Amino acid sequence: MDLAVEPGEVLAVVGPSGSGKTTLLRLVCGLLTPGEGAVLIGGRDQTRVAPERRPVAMVFQGFALFPHLPVRDNIGFGLRVRRVDRAERRRRVEQVATSLGLEGLLDRLPAELSGGERQRVSLARALVRDPAVFCLDEPLSALDPLLRADARRELAGLLRAEGRCALVVTHDQSEALTLGDRVAVLRAGRLEQVGTPRALYDEPATPFVASFVGSPAMSLLERDGAVVGVRPEHVRLVDGDDATVTAVEDHGHEAHVLLDARPGRLVSRVPVGAAPAVGARVGLLLEHVRSWPGSLAEHGL
Repeated sequence: MDLAVEPGEVLAVVGPSGSGKTTLLRLVCGLLTPGEGAVLIGGRDQTRVAPERRPVAMVFQGFALFPHLPVRDNIGFGLRVRRVDRAERRRRVEQVATSLGLEGLLDRLPAELSGGERQRVSLARALVRDPAVFCLDEPLSALDPLLRADARRELAGLLRAEGRCALVVTHDQSEALTLGDRVAVLRAGRLEQVGTPRALYDEPATPFVASFVGSPAMSLLERDGAVVGVRPEHVRLVDGDDATVTAVEDHGHEAHVLLDARPGRLVSRVPVGAAPAVGARVGLLLEHVRSWPGSLAEHGL
């Protein structure tokens, strides 16, 4: 793959399990060495540079904080390992803690912190190294769903406030679309598409990207030697006899209507009160349809 991340940009990396997301981070951090090609950071070749000498900081899944150390020592642990003197270590830890709103928590243990506070400590430990690049591997996976939305917004704000480039690996596409200035979609070690969240949603380059980005996914059909795709919000239900309603899923703010039509199966997103009954026959009006040459099998779907 050929991929560039600009200064100050947050690039979210998504893809199925085994697509190469974590491998990509490990290559950037130096935990793996590519068989060919190069890793450039700030225009300098870092391919053979040891991990500890690269201007890269890793934020691990689950935060990976030392439970027996207070926040102060968790943040400064890497500086201590690098034998930075105590006064300088203290200065840098307090400076980073203040920038992330942690100055009042330095003497607490991780167990005494909220999920969002632990996230900030993990980021502070990376930031204190003054890296050019942040690599974050599933940074929110340890949080329960009620905390994830707030933590996601906080993380996005912190990364952009620092103005450094960041690669964020996540299996959660909603996180990718809200965290990333751009999103890279990987599949089986290959880069399928990279672009803004809106571009990936509105203009997927391949049927795989179309089916992977969006919830519910774009409906894909085969017709006249091509794969045809339509988003659920563009499947309009009208009077007619084109399809049978096979299921209705109530999501509170909207309903997803599953349809069995002659071209194939479709999903329509409608207001809850407008959902037809299961078994009803309805007409279809498809808008903003996209197409790609070939069959679903030729696209590996």
